[in-house]
Amino acid sequence: MHEKLLKTVTNLGSPKILVVGDFMLDVYIYGDALRISPEAPVPVLKVTKTEYSCGGAASVAKNLAALGAVPVCVGVIGEDRNGEILKKMLTETGADITGLLTVTDRPTISKQRLIGLAQHRHQQQLFRMDEESTEPLSDEQYENILQTYKDKLGQDDIICLQDYDKGLLNPSICRQMIELATQANKRVLVDPSLISDYSKYSGATLITPNRQETSEAVGFEIKTEEDSAKAAKELAEKLKLEAVVITLDKEGAYLKTERTSEIIPTRPRSVYDVTGAGDIVLATLAITLAAGCDYKTAAELANITGGIEVEKFGNKTVTIEEIINEIISQNRGKTGKVRPIDSLVEEVAWHRRQKGTIVFTNGCFDVVHRGHIEFLKFCKSQGDIVVVGLNSDSSVKTIKGLGRPINNQYDRAAVLAALETVDYITVFDEPDPLGLIKKVKPDILVKGQDWAQKGVIGREFVESYGGRVVFAPLVEGKSSTTIIEKVKSLTATIKKKSSERKPR
Repeated sequence: MHEKLLKTVTNLGSPKILVVGDFMLDVYIYGDALRISPEAPVPVLKVTKTEYSCGGAASVAKNLAALGAVPVCVGVIGEDRNGEILKKMLTETGADITGLLTVTDRPTISKQRLIGLAQHRHQQQLFRMDEESTEPLSDEQYENILQTYKDKLGQDDIICLQDYDKGLLNPSICRQMIELATQANKRVLVDPSLISDYSKYSGATLITPNRQETSEAVGFEIKTEEDSAKAAKELAEKLKLEAVVITLDKEGAYLKTERTSEIIPTRPRSVYDVTGAGDIVLATLAITLAAGCDYKTAAELANITGGIEVEKFGNKTVTIEEIINEIISQNRGKTGKVRPIDSLVEEVAWHRRQKGTIVFTNGCFDVVHRGHIEFLKFCKSQGDIVVVGLNSDSSVKTIKGLGRPINNQYDRAAVLAALETVDYITVFDEPDPLGLIKKVKPDILVKGQDWAQKGVIGREFVESYGGRVVFAPLVEGKSSTTIIEKVKSLTATIKKKSSERKPR
């Protein structure tokens, strides 16, 4: 499964995704909280810095951009400084903000968080101040939003509705947007608000409420997997949805489609801040589905990105590199050491980012003996990760002739995988390892001392980027060929003696 996830996340492309909803500005005011005010029993915050971040639907857009998509924004902002800051930040991500309408009768939604720093480093949110209007827009403003939506609809691959119940996505607008998308054969993904009536989302493609939102919508508390299954089924049937993804914090997510109903588990994490978790989940589902993924793969990746995000303080984006690192780190040791080259390249890249030294060697390793063991020990002494390129059966036959290999490539790989000195094995068919070396790009290429005068294949390539070729000492008299010839000789001798003992 992890190979499929890696392939997906590295081939997401740059789809255009329409993001409609409540665009917000998150403001973080940091300061040292070193004393209590003499005026009241409250901390005194000595401000040290102020940071701005995209919130709400703007957070979805920012996350989409970080994953490689082109977000197209539709919503309203106020004619104020916060609105200008938000537009500037979205523009810097590469988002299309021509669909953000500036209005004069309401402020840009902003959430100011006061963050106290104990001993200059331990962050703790002390207070939050919200500036917003949740009143409905005017009829004219709704008409402008709907027309902007119509104008943008045709150019986008998928639509996200991010609803925080701030007055924009009222029932009428929601229904019209979903209907227009359906007519245009576009999928609509909804991150709903904390309301009890979800009827305005009817006809959407997918909905992704969290545990609390789901409980509010279905009228019972979500405690068990059975509760999740019941709730997902109810939502899917009542709202005529293709898929429901209920996020369940530490338990992962519950996925319901026509074909599947299951928990998508997540690994245990140290949750630092849940701000923005729903935004990254929606963004991940949108870009993966736009890239052609099935719902389960999309939910798996959304689980991963949501998990990464909650380990960060504040509303932060998640990068492709972070997702790749997470997939690889979660699956190390589970999938074994024998890897196809595409999977191996991703893992080697991850080790390299962790500052690991990559050592490469290759060979037939047909009948493993003491010489091989000492050779691989030497390889391990040269770096952190040892990658063995193993000649396939057809490759060995080309090199060694008929009758070889003695052991097939699967058995040979299994024996190598049992050695602590070997981290990865990949089988190759080519007569020489140059193509494999170019993909692995090792820091150190190891060959036996007997190759010192022969010319090492791949040497020029490895040395071209600062890598080294190192020669390992040989164990005298130890080789597969010698052992095989000795076995053949002993076998012939035994057969001869056996023949001589037969009565005549």
